[in-house]
Amino acid sequence: MTLVLREDTDGIAVLTLNRPEQLNAMNPALFVELRAHVDAIAANTDGVGCVILTGAGKSFSAGNDLRAIAARDRPPSRHFQALTVEALEALPQPTICAVRGNCFTGALELMLGCDMLIASDTARFCDTHGKFGMVPSWGLTQRLPRRVGLLKAKEISFTGRIIPGDEAMRIGLANACVPDAEFDAYVMDFARGIVANSWHSARGNKLLYQKSQQMDLAAGLVYERESGPGVAPDMAERIANFSRKQKV
Repeated sequence: MTLVLREDTDGIAVLTLNRPEQLNAMNPALFVELRAHVDAIAANTDGVGCVILTGAGKSFSAGNDLRAIAARDRPPSRHFQALTVEALEALPQPTICAVRGNCFTGALELMLGCDMLIASDTARFCDTHGKFGMVPSWGLTQRLPRRVGLLKAKEISFTGRIIPGDEAMRIGLANACVPDAEFDAYVMDFARGIVANSWHSARGNKLLYQKSQQMDLAAGLVYERESGPGVAPDMAERIANFSRKQKV
């Protein structure tokens, strides 16, 4: 059984976690397949302009597969899962995590490796590390406060309470919360809006945003004006096309 599906349409690569009977609980084999897709997409900036990460069935993912942990099912290397989340985060293309149903613990950490989040109104986010005597090791304590602020991140981790989709949007965890009946269409339209713009600009903007997280304001301003990727090769053509449309 293929654990991570990939489907490409008009420059949009959709990666789907594919263990719906187990609510897409993530075992090491799933991460191996996910990493292979991420690495292939990273090398294909001419063919892929945006990535959607989602889950098959009614749930994005229930999190790390506890049965695999109990069975001592091991990944290829000690920090393979954490490094896969980092590889996802480092993709040059903009990434969208599309979440319906559960997004718990390890799945929450995986989701935070994406640039943006679209939540269904069925979505439920939760950090359950504390319920099982665990602590994060895939980046949760670093990425979650950068997304929602330190105060709210501590609340999410210390209480282990469920955050519904509408609250996720209010606290800045999600870009949007959409009725489930409209969810799939909304996510694809969102991605199409990204690939309709310059892919060069999207990659350049993502690079600048990523670098700024590692710098203070002064250093970030210098990096943007002196080390950014510059204009796209087709900038003049895009301006000319825009001007022609304005005259019509």
